[in-house]
Amino acid sequence: MRVLVTGASGFVGTALLGRLSATGRCAMRACARRALRALPAGVEPVLVGDLGPHTDWRAALAGVDTVVHLSGRVHIMRDATADPLAEYRRANVAGTVSLARQMASAGGRRLVFLSSVKVNGEVGICREADRPAPHGAYAVSKHEAELGLGEVAGETGLDVVIIRSPLVYGPGVKANFRALMHALARGIPLPLGAVDNRRSLVALANLVDFIVTCIEHPAAANETFLVSDGEDLSTPDLIRRLARAMGRPARLVPVPESLLWAGATLLGKRDVAKRLLGSLQVDISKARQTLGWTPPVTVEDGLRQAVAAP
Repeated sequence: MRVLVTGASGFVGTALLGRLSATGRCAMRACARRALRALPAGVEPVLVGDLGPHTDWRAALAGVDTVVHLSGRVHIMRDATADPLAEYRRANVAGTVSLARQMASAGGRRLVFLSSVKVNGEVGICREADRPAPHGAYAVSKHEAELGLGEVAGETGLDVVIIRSPLVYGPGVKANFRALMHALARGIPLPLGAVDNRRSLVALANLVDFIVTCIEHPAAANETFLVSDGEDLSTPDLIRRLARAMGRPARLVPVPESLLWAGATLLGKRDVAKRLLGSLQVDISKARQTLGWTPPVTVEDGLRQAVAAP
């Protein structure tokens, strides 16, 4: 088996290449927009430039039967482009569908696409059978990419596996999770002690393990799966466990949620508040039952791995 990983220099791509290299069960090709460094032994690098409708994938796809498509325009909190949805569609929709069509023409067998739980929506308990409710340009583009891949699969016979992931944490994590780690390291009091919510996360090691399962498992073909650690946490519980992994105190102050929402609204930070105060749970029953998959890494181990990285 020869596997192509797009977005190979990213957070998930780097970990996936390491895992696939360690198994030794497949030949690998890594694809990115710019030069790739420190690749595992035996991984062939290929540069393709920016992801879009006119990207030429021929060199990358030659002899490949499986593609793990991680590349894309990521979620940007403050997008300064004139038309964010158009930019997301160019990369995440047109670029992804073009890759799938070129892959089918080249004789590829299976494409594993990393999507987002944001396709389901921003609140509640998410299941694969739910009506999609994407909110925002990024989520809309991921949903439209899923629909486009479904059309390609129906027209060409290409196997497509869609994975919808919640927030991923692990070695090298950035953005809000890294900011939370910095706050705990500095001993900053956090006004989140009274928050009563439930959120699903996924450790990087668990996501990578699930991707590998979807590469290999015959029952994954043309299915959509949600993935998580299998344990939902409240924001205060996450902070306490993360602090424990860091060997730091969790300085939680019990401020009423109504005041936190009001303050976030005044500051224009309701999206940030939604992630800290709202609930978003992922039901992974389908992954367990269809693929026999169980998250191999506990939340505690996942957090320890995240804080141990420089």
